Amino acid sequence: MSENFTTKRFSRSDSDRFLTGVCGGIAAYTGIDATIVRLIFVVFAFLGGGVFVYILAWLLMPAEHEQRSLLEQIIRNFQGKPSQN
Repeated sequence: MSENFTTKRFSRSDSDRFLTGVCGGIAAYTGIDATIVRLIFVVFAFLGGGVFVYILAWLLMPAEHEQRSLLEQIIRNFQGKPSQN
């Protein structure tokens, strides 16, 4: 039995973005509507942890057409290594 598995990649969305594409990327990965993901982040922001989680996700999630996350690019630049995508 041969099945075609498509690999989902956890990344920030380039097309469905409001600020940085984090919620759009999470929505595409999980199959949930992006508006619902955004509302969940707003609720968490009012509870005190949403902003931190959003910034952390922005740093750790690579953009849709890049191989490395923003944090990895910053670390590689700090170390003097080329940050090839």
